[in-house]
Amino acid sequence: MASSDRYAEAGVDIDLAGKLLSEVKGKIAATKRPEVLAPVGGFGGLFQLDLSKYNEPVIVSSVDGVGTKLMVANAMNDHRFVGHDIVNHCINDIIVQGAEPLYFLDYIGIGKLRSPLYEEVLSGLAEACAKQSITLLGGETAEMPGLYGDDYDLVGSITGVVSKSKLISGDKIQQGDVILGMSSNGPHTNGYSLARKVLFEEAGYEVNTVLAELEGETVGSALLKPHVCYWPVVKQILERNLPLHGLAHITGGGFYDNVPRVLPENVDAVFEKEILAVPPIFKLIEEKGKVSEQEMYRVFNMGVGMMLILPAEHVDEVCELATQTGFPIAKIGEITSGSQSVKIKGIDC
Repeated sequence: MASSDRYAEAGVDIDLAGKLLSEVKGKIAATKRPEVLAPVGGFGGLFQLDLSKYNEPVIVSSVDGVGTKLMVANAMNDHRFVGHDIVNHCINDIIVQGAEPLYFLDYIGIGKLRSPLYEEVLSGLAEACAKQSITLLGGETAEMPGLYGDDYDLVGSITGVVSKSKLISGDKIQQGDVILGMSSNGPHTNGYSLARKVLFEEAGYEVNTVLAELEGETVGSALLKPHVCYWPVVKQILERNLPLHGLAHITGGGFYDNVPRVLPENVDAVFEKEILAVPPIFKLIEEKGKVSEQEMYRVFNMGVGMMLILPAEHVDEVCELATQTGFPIAKIGEITSGSQSVKIKGIDC
C-alpha cells in the first residue's frame, strides 16, 4: 500500500493535487518577472526588489477573498473567472495608494479537490497576473473534507511598492476637486450574500434563468462577470505624473463607507446618481428585494468600480486617457467643504 493511500481514504488526495497542479504550471511560470529568483514549488517565493527604481520605497500589501460569489460559481459549475476576481480586487486595493503591484499569493481551501475546478481556478489566477505583469509567486491548496464539504474558498494577497514621495493618501484632496468614476460591470466581489438571498431565495430564480431585465442574460452570468482591474489606466496617469489627490476602490460598503477612507476631515464628497450606467443586475436586486436606494449604495458599487479625485484642470486629460484605454469614465461628483461624509443627490440632499 502506498504511503498516501490512507490519507486518500480520509479524503485528501496528495497525488491528485500534484497532477492537477502540473497541468497549469506553464501558465504560472509565464507570470514570472525578472525579479523572481526561484521557480514555483519552493517553501517560499523569492523576489529581489530593485530598490534603485524607488525613492524611499514603501511596501504596500493587501489580502482579501472572493466571498460568496464562489457559491454562484459552484452552482454554475463555472470557475474560470474567480481567479481574475481575486487578483483584480487585490490589485485595485493597492493601486489607490499609488503602488505598482509586484507579486501575488493565493490560498485555496477546498472540501474535495476536483477537476476541472482546480485547473480553472489556477488558470484564472495565472491569466489575471500575466495580464497585469505581476508574478504569481506561490500559493497553498488545503484539502479539508471535514471543514468545507462541497464548497471552497479562494483568498489572495498582493504586494506592491511605491516611492514614499509618490504615496497617494488623500491628504491633498480639497474643496473644488472633481470626482471621476470608472465603470464596473456588476457587483464585482461584494454584496453577494444580499444578491443571493434576493434573487435565489426570495425571487426564486435559478442561475440559468434568462431575464429580459438583464437584457437576455442569465442571472448567473450577470453575477459572475469578473472584477474589473483599473491598473491599466491608473498606471498611465502615474507615469505621466498627473496629479491624483485620491483614489477609492468601491468594494463592500459602497459609496458611503469607501470614499470617506480617503477624505480629509474638512471636506465632503457630493455625488450625482447614475451618470455612469448602472448595470441592470443592481436594478433587479433593488426591485425584487425592495432594497432602499441608500442601502444599495451602501452595499454595492452601483456601476462605479473606481473613483479618482483630482484638480478640475486635469479632468479632460484623464478622461481622454481612460477612454483611449477602453475604460468608460465620467465626472460623477465634486469635493465640497464638510465633515468627511458622503452625500448622494436625490438620496441625501
